[in-house]
Amino acid sequence: MANILLVEDNELNRDMLSRRLTRLGHQITIAVDGAEAISMASAGMPDIVLMDMSLPIIDGWEATRRLRANPATARLKIIALTAHAMAGDREKTIEAGCDDYDTKPVDIARLTGKIAALLEK
Repeated sequence: MANILLVEDNELNRDMLSRRLTRLGHQITIAVDGAEAISMASAGMPDIVLMDMSLPIIDGWEATRRLRANPATARLKIIALTAHAMAGDREKTIEAGCDDYDTKPVDIARLTGKIAALLEK
């Protein structure tokens, strides 16, 4: 399965997602803010990043832009995780550099389908 960097500041969301993804066989590393996400992604080179967009220190939008700007991390697969489900929000995450977008609360079957699709590319 995949080595996933889960970037989530909410403890309940982090716990639920990490437990469910681990049960499915994925290796999970956790970052709790955008600065930590950038550092951990650069050091660990995960197969995929699940990026909460509303993060402290550096938000997910800026963290994604910085990962894309760095040649070492520019090709990482990134899925935005956000409670923002308004018209145009998906497009904004794609413009920031995310490969895909998923809304909270997370539907684990839908999210794992997106993870699998990105890993096949």
